[in-house]
Order: sequence, then C-alpha cells, then structure tokens
Amino acid sequence: MNAPAGNRKAAGFFAGFLVIALLVAGGLSYFASSDPDGLDSVTLSGCDVVETDAGEQLEGACIAQNATDSAAAGSPLADYAIGGVEGTVGLAGVIGVIVTLAVAGGLFWFLRRRSAGD
Repeated sequence: MNAPAGNRKAAGFFAGFLVIALLVAGGLSYFASSDPDGLDSVTLSGCDVVETDAGEQLEGACIAQNATDSAAAGSPLADYAIGGVEGTVGLAGVIGVIVTLAVAGGLFWFLRRRSAGD
C-alpha cells in the first residue's frame, strides 16, 4: 500500500535537509577560516602568543591567561577533528550531523510514542 502524500512530502523534505546538512558539514567546512573567532580574538587582546619548548604560552595581560581546557577537550571530536588528526574537519562535521539528528530523532520518536499512549 502506498504511503499518504503528506508522509511522502515530509520524507522528501527530511531527505533533502539531511543531504544539505551533510554537504555543508562535510564540504563547506574545509573553506572555513582557521583564524580565531571573535570571542577568541577578544580574549587574546593584550597578549602575545609565544612558542616555547612546552608549547604556546601567553605573555601580557589578557582574559585568555585564565582560560582552561573544557571537560570535552579530550573527546574524539575535540577541536573539530577526529582524534586530533588534522584534515578531518569535514568528517567530524558529518559525524556531528548524524549524531545530532539521531539524538533529536530518537527524542522526538520517544515523545511522540509517549503522547500517543496517553
């Protein structure tokens, strides 16, 4: 039996949305700027980044000197890369889209099933 026209239309919309989201995350992300965003730039104003044997150090007086890594800094998709490997920003974006849509879809499915049972 054929699905109602409304279901086919919704399925087409979501399929198109998924394709566009995957293309943006997987393809356009390679063209994104590698320069710090506005918030990073503001927190670094007043400091100089100096290379040392221990890595990059900040000299001067800026807000960024008080910054610490987030709890997710060691996660597999930290810094928009997979396992810290450079050049995987597109794949990390695709994984992020899939995980986000899976979690959101699962939540909507659960809530819809729950409200249908009431």
